[in-house]
Amino acid sequence: MKKTVLCVEDELDVLENNRVNLENAGYTVLTAENLKKARKTLSETTPDIIILDIMLPDGNGLEYLKELRTEGNDIPIIMLTAWNRGEHSARGIEMGADDYIGKPFVYADLLARVKKVLEQTERIPKLITRGALSLDLISLQAFINGENMLLTQKEFSLLLLFVRHENRIIRQEYLYEQIWNLPYGNTDKTLKSHLSRLRKSLTDTGYTIETVRGEGYVFKKG
Repeated sequence: MKKTVLCVEDELDVLENNRVNLENAGYTVLTAENLKKARKTLSETTPDIIILDIMLPDGNGLEYLKELRTEGNDIPIIMLTAWNRGEHSARGIEMGADDYIGKPFVYADLLARVKKVLEQTERIPKLITRGALSLDLISLQAFINGENMLLTQKEFSLLLLFVRHENRIIRQEYLYEQIWNLPYGNTDKTLKSHLSRLRKSLTDTGYTIETVRGEGYVFKKG
């Protein structure tokens, strides 16, 4: 089955060369010249991998990477940029990028990296299970004994963050900053309301979200 690659790049000559070389290598290629089109494309289809430029006319690729990972989107991403500097590479990897390549580059290198990342992600499970609870990392939906929990995007992202940090105390400031992508303010009303709904949804799963006074919250077996 052919794999689909989404190329997000504002330099049209680079975008076209990427498309031609990837299609010649057997991939189906989708293109976006900016983040607006990239978001629209992702709302309509799910590519197998994204090649994402950092400097885009309507935003920063690193921030978009953070946005996707915060939402729980685990589509593999290769960062592509003229900023061929070590700190950008490190930052991208820390924020959830799967690989990084700087411009100018040899297309054989890009194709090799795409192939390697796809092979690696095929070995990574796309379903996380905890007892009766399961989280589908492709559809970004959660289920209890196969029944859809009908979580909102923020609730799913919050639950995924807890599951990935099972039995570890997470500060409320960290939760808010990761899920809402904003500095934590003086009120935790928004976070508490989401946690309240999430706790109710977890009834009968065998898991709970406990409050650790003065420290934060912990996801654990109830």
